Amino acid sequence: MMFQPRKTFERAPGAHGVSLVTVPSGETEAGSSLAEPVPRLSTGDGCGHTLLTPHSGTLSSKNYPGTYPNHTSCRWWLRAPPGTSLLLAFGDVDLEPSERCARSSVLLTNPQAGTAYGPYCRNAVPATPLLVTNSSAVTVLFNSTSHHSGRGLLLSYATSQHPDLVSCLVRGTHYTQEHVSVYCPAGCKDIDGDIWGNPSQGYRDTSVLCKAAVHAGVIADELGGQVTLSREKGITLYESAFANGLHSKRGSLSEKRLIFHKACDDALEVAAFNASSWWHEVDMLGQDRTWVAERAALGTTGHSWATEPGTEAAWLELDLGTRRNITGIITKGSSEQHNYYVTSYRVSSSRDRKNWRPYRGSSGQEDKVFEGNTDSQGEVSNAFIPPIVARYVRVTPQSWHQHVALKVALVGCQLARVRVPRPYVSSVPKEVAVPTSRPASHTPIPGIALDPEKAGSTLLVMLLIGGFILLCSSLLLLVFLCRRKRKLAAELNCGIMKGYPKLGPSQVCSLQSLPPSGSALASFPMTAVPGDLDQTHSPEYAEPDLVQMTTSSQMGPSTFKPLLDEGYTLPLVVSHYDVPGKYHEYAEPLLPEPEYATPFSEPEPASTRHSPCGVPRLPVSPPLRYDAPAPRAGELPAGACTTAGPGGDIPSAEGPLEDSPLPHVYHEAL
Repeated sequence: MMFQPRKTFERAPGAHGVSLVTVPSGETEAGSSLAEPVPRLSTGDGCGHTLLTPHSGTLSSKNYPGTYPNHTSCRWWLRAPPGTSLLLAFGDVDLEPSERCARSSVLLTNPQAGTAYGPYCRNAVPATPLLVTNSSAVTVLFNSTSHHSGRGLLLSYATSQHPDLVSCLVRGTHYTQEHVSVYCPAGCKDIDGDIWGNPSQGYRDTSVLCKAAVHAGVIADELGGQVTLSREKGITLYESAFANGLHSKRGSLSEKRLIFHKACDDALEVAAFNASSWWHEVDMLGQDRTWVAERAALGTTGHSWATEPGTEAAWLELDLGTRRNITGIITKGSSEQHNYYVTSYRVSSSRDRKNWRPYRGSSGQEDKVFEGNTDSQGEVSNAFIPPIVARYVRVTPQSWHQHVALKVALVGCQLARVRVPRPYVSSVPKEVAVPTSRPASHTPIPGIALDPEKAGSTLLVMLLIGGFILLCSSLLLLVFLCRRKRKLAAELNCGIMKGYPKLGPSQVCSLQSLPPSGSALASFPMTAVPGDLDQTHSPEYAEPDLVQMTTSSQMGPSTFKPLLDEGYTLPLVVSHYDVPGKYHEYAEPLLPEPEYATPFSEPEPASTRHSPCGVPRLPVSPPLRYDAPAPRAGELPAGACTTAGPGGDIPSAEGPLEDSPLPHVYHEAL
């Protein structure tokens, strides 16, 4: 069946992209706005929801997704910008099956190239959901006869610049990867499909993806666009919200949720509020309540801003302090105690507070009217696509419930500074004149400006200064390490004697050895050692070497006595408990005999003589002598010999010695 066109309407102006809608014979026209439905049929009309733009669009049959009517037909002419081709995404083709799709069918043709795709129906569906036409012009023909069932047709399109085009019916559950990037066509907002959630929480993964993107303010329905999202772990409950003209549902737990990525979506701080008027209310109890403009901040508790009753052309103005990139607005009603709210409003902006520009959205034809609140408690979001760049924003209510009352917040971000590129100057060889004066430098923006001709010398000076600072730091560090090393070596030399560690504080090193006087030393004879013990070399054990008297009365560790040929001299001491000053004192080696007792011997001959103290004197060999400190008075017990002869000798015994066995002799330890 061929359709004879009755009248043709141009739907999208511009030389590079035109979308045409053709009304079949017997149909009537019903408007020409791009965002409105295509011309409706008077009898047996077959064109349903349709939104066509030069770069993308969506069309459907009558009553979709319900049963399409009998004996209907519709034709759509689609054109893409020159140099591109059309991609067609079949969302749904549910036409009653018949032989060769004779009862109901959809046919795609290109009159210029003479190519055709189809016809398609339920028993002859397209092989792939995405059809590449390789043509910039396609005509879509739909017709129906008598039938019993079938949802009809849903088709979307885009140019070849968007190969990731998806249908309006694609859901988040169709993807398994964590990060998804797709292109949503224009016109998906009014296609039947449920969404659960809100922009702050995210959306249930069973939500229709492109419709949820419109609800989140990522894309505008009249334009479509690229959508980037993440599939994250689901939550227990999804709250409903009204945003960008769409109501979402309250949803339960899901395995995954959809989080849309939207740049420049921060809350903007408002420097000041201003309004056409404000309400000074006196309630029935005589209490005053002021609904001033400062109470229009969204985070304010209690009542909001409201106009004086009877005021016409009311407006609320927000001053951001500086120009910002504004991407959205959030509105709210009065409060829980009052049921006042604005149902629709317009937005205008200004950079100097004198010239105001109304916001017209993506169409640019008429001032856009935003849908407001449906109650006094909930928040409603609307996106600015494209965004507004201004310092002052004015909200003008168009309709309200009971009274004009409003709380507002703006979202966006700071303006990104863009450097203006310098104009290109060709390098032509020319004579360089010697300047007589320094040329004036021009700085287009505040800050530090560097002369390109002096940039090299400035960089060299900076490098030299940095190197000098680094060199000075290295020298200071080296000096510090050398001084510390010398100090440690000096302390180690003072505290180490013959390879042993330091005994005490470094003050010991400053002491000098004092030669002891001979009168301060006492000599005591030693009993001759038996011959069999003379050859025994017992190990030498050192007594505590030095008793260093400090202010804290702490005793230092001991060392071994140096050899006499090394220049060592005994300190001046009275006893081994008395160490004058802070001198070194070393212990003598142990005697080559038992420490406490001597072996038993034969009875002493009659010629043996005893000392007055009862200690036998052996005439066999001269007595052994050693120097020891003289005992203090009162240190020896009563009855002991305390008189020493000249030179420290024990006085000779008086009288003959009796013949008696040699008693056991014990020596007191020094």
